[in-house]
Amino acid sequence: MKIVMPGGSGHLGLLLAHALDGAGHEVVVLSRNPDVRVPGARTVRWDGRNAGGWMAEVDGADAVINLAGRSVSCRYNEVNLREMMASRVDSATVVGEAIARAARPPRVWLQMSTATVYAHSYDQANDEATGIIGGAEDGVPAYWAFSVDIARRWERAQADAPTPRTRRVALRTSIVMAPGRGGAFDMLWRLTRLGLGGPVAGGRQYMSWIHGRDFTRAIEFLLARDELTGPVNIASPHPLPLREFMASLRRAAGVRVGLPATRWMAEIGAFAIRSDTELLLKSRRVVPGRLLDAGFVFDYPDWPDAARDLVAHTRTRTVTRATEAA
Repeated sequence: MKIVMPGGSGHLGLLLAHALDGAGHEVVVLSRNPDVRVPGARTVRWDGRNAGGWMAEVDGADAVINLAGRSVSCRYNEVNLREMMASRVDSATVVGEAIARAARPPRVWLQMSTATVYAHSYDQANDEATGIIGGAEDGVPAYWAFSVDIARRWERAQADAPTPRTRRVALRTSIVMAPGRGGAFDMLWRLTRLGLGGPVAGGRQYMSWIHGRDFTRAIEFLLARDELTGPVNIASPHPLPLREFMASLRRAAGVRVGLPATRWMAEIGAFAIRSDTELLLKSRRVVPGRLLDAGFVFDYPDWPDAARDLVAHTRTRTVTRATEAA
């Protein structure tokens, strides 16, 4: 298949390009930087907002996987939140325009979304059928509703696109755990090795996650399953509280100490690294109802096994880089 990936030069794009190229697909990455190199893919320039020559790549392609959107690892101030919204909604809108214009539109359009669309929840596991959409919860910071609004408008841009000949899937993706610089696992691995991998604000909040291998396998599964449309949760079937999540990572890493952090300590840390505490404090208890119902089998359904695998791969990569440098 020819697969076009807008925004495919980031951490998840590199992961997907490697897997899709390895499976024999032709991968075309659309990037704002025409000089970026994505192994296993050809790069074409776009700006994420406007029609252009890149649309020719969509015409005749078999699939589009739109990953475009400003990183959420930033301070949630007015400017950044506005850019997070625009980069997602504008890119989804113009991708829909390209598909609508195509003489030979792609068979399927997978659109990145987020598990953050669901309500902050300790008790209820949110699946696609019964999950509660967030934005009106009691006892959480009011600005968390903006993240939910971004997700809803992001998905609406895809749903409203006039693309009747193209199957559409919204990928409500949890935190993807994969080796490599720039990803969530890289940050947590570094904190754990420094002895800072303890619970935050008590650690009761749930972590929804998915191993990078299962992420790429789920994408390939969805490309092939013509009956699946609409929102699909991309998450492990077994989310767990942050305190248990970090304890498992410490065991896998062989680190005995993980200093806890209070809410105000988390605020200071988030300010220092120019991020936001919503990423750690919101309880995302999300399960992949539709994937499981469709017969998808996870290689890593449980975090302890996934953590051991990720630690082993990270250590191997570190040794390989050190050997090459020597």
